Amino acid sequence: MIRLFRSKIYLAILLVFTVLAVGVLGYRFISDYTWLDALYMTVITITTVGFSEVGPLNTEAKVFTVFLITSSVFIGAYSISVITEYMMGRNSLQILKNKKVRKQIDHLSDHVVVCGFGRNGKQAAERLTTYKKPFVVIEKNHEVIEKNEEEVLFVEGDANEDEVLNEARIENAQYLITTMPDDAANLFVVLSARQLNNDLFIISRASQVSSQKKLLLAGADKVIMPDKIGGDHMASLVVMPNLVTFMDKLSMEGHTTNLEEVAIESFAGHVDCHSLRDLDLRRKTGCTIIGYIAPDGEYIINPEADMKLQPHSRVIVLGRPEQIRKLNEMFHID
Repeated sequence: MIRLFRSKIYLAILLVFTVLAVGVLGYRFISDYTWLDALYMTVITITTVGFSEVGPLNTEAKVFTVFLITSSVFIGAYSISVITEYMMGRNSLQILKNKKVRKQIDHLSDHVVVCGFGRNGKQAAERLTTYKKPFVVIEKNHEVIEKNEEEVLFVEGDANEDEVLNEARIENAQYLITTMPDDAANLFVVLSARQLNNDLFIISRASQVSSQKKLLLAGADKVIMPDKIGGDHMASLVVMPNLVTFMDKLSMEGHTTNLEEVAIESFAGHVDCHSLRDLDLRRKTGCTIIGYIAPDGEYIINPEADMKLQPHSRVIVLGRPEQIRKLNEMFHID
């Protein structure tokens, strides 16, 4: 619809300049005016301001003037209607789009709220999209929102304000990721979000080492320092390049994953869940269990096959993308 309006505007502009050019050429050669006088006569004629002519008009010039006035009136009316239609249509479409986004956000639950859509915010959004985890982004830069609103749900505003957090349905969210470059801004977001939702799992970015402790005290569950991680990663590529490259491929390769975290309850009704051996995932899906997360949060790497499974525990499985897909399809894992 917007493209149609724009094409009409381009046509209206072309018609206006065409009338202007025809008028200048007509007065120049019919009445033998100078180029400046021809332009003056054309402008006062098509705008119907009522100023006097440069000089007496002969019969041909009068006929031409009638034609020019008639054409300019119709083209002017068309141009005004197109511009009005464009402005009203653009506003209407934006209102409808905002209502649609608002409705989608109102239906979110157990979602992720991402504060800031800079480099780290975009990376977080891409990963969440890959894992099909619902999320909404809070961003105050209108230009950034316009460029990405087709793929991402946005709430426009300052994440430091409680009203904006409430618009993102912070009270129903499961996670909050604040990725703003200013540690003070992240600190305020963490404080506000923790007050609005005490059960929220908060992950904050930090630029300074001194900010890490403050963010944890403010209520953040995890604090990430992208610059530190990036430096460690680059150094690791020097001392153990093959291992780091292999680990990178495990976590994410393109839009596929080689690792999956699965709740024990997801297997209920399909297999006996007394021990890891009972799951027999290697034979059924090709995936290998490489980790176990106990209900109390304890992580066990490469657990024994006879390890007893407990309710609310989780397993980490390793497999090729097609094996992970088979696992998800077999046990209906979302």
